[in-house]
Amino acid sequence: MSDGTSATNRGEGLAFWVVGGILLLVMPALNVFPPEDSWFHLSDFSLNRFGKFLAYAILALGLDLIWGYTGILSLGQGVFFGLGAYCMGMHLMLTIGKESVYGSDLPDFMVWNQVKELPLFWKPFFSFPIAVVGAILVPMLFALVFGFFAFRSRIKGVYFAIITQALALAAWLVFNRNDTNLGGTNGLTDFKQVIGYRLADPGTQRVLYVITVLCLGGAYFLCRWIIRSRAGRVLVAVRDSEKRVVFSGYTPANYKLFVFVVSAGLAGLAGLLYAPQVGIITPAQIGVLPSLEMVIWVAVGGRGSLVGAVLGAVSVNYGRSVLTNYFPELWPFILGGLFVLVVLLFPDGLVGMIRKGKGLLNQRKAGDEKPTVSEEKTAVSRGKR
Repeated sequence: MSDGTSATNRGEGLAFWVVGGILLLVMPALNVFPPEDSWFHLSDFSLNRFGKFLAYAILALGLDLIWGYTGILSLGQGVFFGLGAYCMGMHLMLTIGKESVYGSDLPDFMVWNQVKELPLFWKPFFSFPIAVVGAILVPMLFALVFGFFAFRSRIKGVYFAIITQALALAAWLVFNRNDTNLGGTNGLTDFKQVIGYRLADPGTQRVLYVITVLCLGGAYFLCRWIIRSRAGRVLVAVRDSEKRVVFSGYTPANYKLFVFVVSAGLAGLAGLLYAPQVGIITPAQIGVLPSLEMVIWVAVGGRGSLVGAVLGAVSVNYGRSVLTNYFPELWPFILGGLFVLVVLLFPDGLVGMIRKGKGLLNQRKAGDEKPTVSEEKTAVSRGKR
């Protein structure tokens, strides 16, 4: 390994631990210790909102794994995110109990729809561990079945993107129906507590934020381990030239299915963390548009870069949070324009821009240190003497 590569890896490692320390220690401390009227105080709302952004970043890591490193554009990640969020949301709805509007053990929307008995598929979600495991495994199993048939049929490229987009549309239609007993258009909301802790308590939200940071760190290390493994090198080879991978004796479909299932699991984990922090999950987070937005996060941050995926998810969603306060109707056009700008002018995203800027600074620094012509002549004449 060259000195330049070693220095780059050391720099990225140092940046990871510095940013991780800020997210895990500094931000919660700023939420707790400074007085509320202090410039350094971080409000409960801001910490909670940032926790939501970091949950999105976990999803972006999985999408970058399959799109940036394997070259498979999936426009259905919103489905896996929604499945994870609904699994946790169902558990949270069942813990409301008599605190509901109608004072019934059934969720309010079931009482409104005159459902007399809790549906069978809801009953396992009384258990918190089952809800957590289900939020990750249900998307993975769904991706396993869907991906098995898709990749075995050699569907790839734009056709795979269209099929996954159709999947997102179908999921949106199903979750919008009232007869599916999933809340219909209004989704699941009005959560009260999780494992006995009140979600309205700032301390509970602070703990959820810390858990999200830890999960993001774990997801980052998992993705990093995958791309640096032998399987990761095969995934990159599939992206660059799938035919050569076949000629080398590998079966690309197996590797595609593996990475597709892993990305679905990360999306489910993101949904699991999203539901209790935001307090609502609706079909609006599952359909075609959310899945397209997720692709834009990765493109803006820098496809094929784990750091870029995280940076893109946080920066785009922060921009959305700010700009929709002033220009709510213009946000779709701003997002579309941002995507076009990145594709045409900055194909490597924010990470690529940072790297180019760093390269230019290094070149300028090297140019400043280069000896002038007169200095070179003086050195030569001294050498002749």
